[in-house]
Parts: sequence; C-alpha cells; structure tokens
Amino acid sequence: MAGHYSNLLFFTSVLALLAPLLALEIENLERLKASLDDITNLHSDELHPDEDGENKRQNRASEAQRTAQHNWPKDCSEVSAGSPSGIYVIQPTGLHPIVVYCEMNVTDGGWTVIQRNRQSTEITWAESWSTYKYGFGNVHTEYWLGTEYIHQISRQKVYQVRFVIWDAANNMTFADYNLFSVEDESQGYRLRLGTYSGVAGDSMTTNSASTVHDNMKFSAKDRDHDTSSGNCASSYGGGWWYSACYSVRLNVKGGMTWGSLCNGNCKASAILIKPASYC
Repeated sequence: MAGHYSNLLFFTSVLALLAPLLALEIENLERLKASLDDITNLHSDELHPDEDGENKRQNRASEAQRTAQHNWPKDCSEVSAGSPSGIYVIQPTGLHPIVVYCEMNVTDGGWTVIQRNRQSTEITWAESWSTYKYGFGNVHTEYWLGTEYIHQISRQKVYQVRFVIWDAANNMTFADYNLFSVEDESQGYRLRLGTYSGVAGDSMTTNSASTVHDNMKFSAKDRDHDTSSGNCASSYGGGWWYSACYSVRLNVKGGMTWGSLCNGNCKASAILIKPASYC
C-alpha cells in the first residue's frame, strides 16, 4: 500500500512538472521538426544539479512555470543583444507562440529568418497553398516559415528584408530592400518591397512586367495568382510571388535562381527580416 501511494505521489509530481510545458502551445513545433530541447530561449542558463538531480528537477519546474507565463519576443529583433543565433520561440501579436531561426550574428543581429534553402535540400518545395500558409521543412536546415506567419510578423512594425544568396561558386552575396511587407490572405499575400541596395543585383523590383516579383500575389500549385496564361508554380515548382513567370526562384528543389547572378545554379538562399532602421 505504501509503495502504491509512493508511486502515485511520483506520477502526480511528474504531471505537475509537465503541466506548464504541456500548456505551452507552440503552433509550428512539429511542422518545423523542432523539439523543446532545441529552443534557445526556453531554458535557464543556471542549472546546477546535485548528485540525485533534485536541483535540476526543481529548476525545470520553475522554468516550466515561467514558460507558461512568458512574454515572448514578437520577432527576433526583441531577442537580447549578444544572444547566439539559433532556434527561438517568438509570439507575433495575436498569434500563438511559434518557433523560428534567429540570425544574431549578421549586421547587428535580430534577423527573423523566414526562408532557408540549399541546392542539396531534401525538401521538394512542391507544396499546396495551405502547406505554404503554415510552413514546412526543418528549422535546423531548410524551411519556409509560413506565408500567414510572415504576414502577421510584417504587420507589427515597418520591416526591411535581406535576401542572402550563395552563387554558383558558393560566394555569399545579398540584396536588401528597405521596406518589406506581405498583405493578408484575402489579398493573396501580395509582396511589397522598398528600395534596393546590395551587391547581388535587384532581381525583385526592376524587371520587366513578366519577371517582376514586387507587388505580386503569392502562387502555389493549387492557387494560381500569377499573370501568366499558365500556372508558374506548377510549371517551375514551389510557391513564390510569380508574375509570368520569374527572375528569382528560391523556393524550389535545385534550380534556384537570382537574376543573372546564378541562373538555376545558386548554392543556397536565406530570407531575413527585421524592423527597418532610420538614421
């Protein structure tokens, strides 16, 4: 009887420890193949377990309680300066918490990574509108954060964007636009960009009407918003802000393109956003 009571107390205490973490709903944790152990801003920096692990259990309990009541950053720009790059929980206004990769080492840090891809990716990128809407891939490697999440983040503040491109020779280059926003789903997640600067070349805003991407709605294989008589997403793969059809194609398995910099043979890409800075 005493043993049964002891076991009951043990399981009750375990459930008490887990309850706050179970209450934490990270909406895209499984979709982006992350676990709680991966998340940089979920864990205390000061865990000093004794021999039987009691202090560690107590610290985890208090950590879980803090987690359930946490005020998460709205984007990676609100992560403390000096924090490492890695996977973080953020909570854009009006949403459940989500995980994202924060790039903290480039140009003063604070960049929210909304896309990463590489030539050797295992992702097909040939996904439906609804899959693009809520994101897919692996936050450790290649992923699309989700068009809805990108919209919700971009509506919080005035944002800028950096497209990072690794060319055919694996040289890293970039294209910055001083304004970035994505409209809501009723507007087809239309892309709005500002003025270009950088060294990769402006392949998003200054092309002909048939290959421009600025002011285009997002298209996927089952939701055609492009200006072509055909379906660019079905013909050329992936989901993107196609016109008729493209000068940039980053959401694709192999064949990544950024204008004339690397036409079908870019090695990798990343798209990073952060609040615009004004001097």
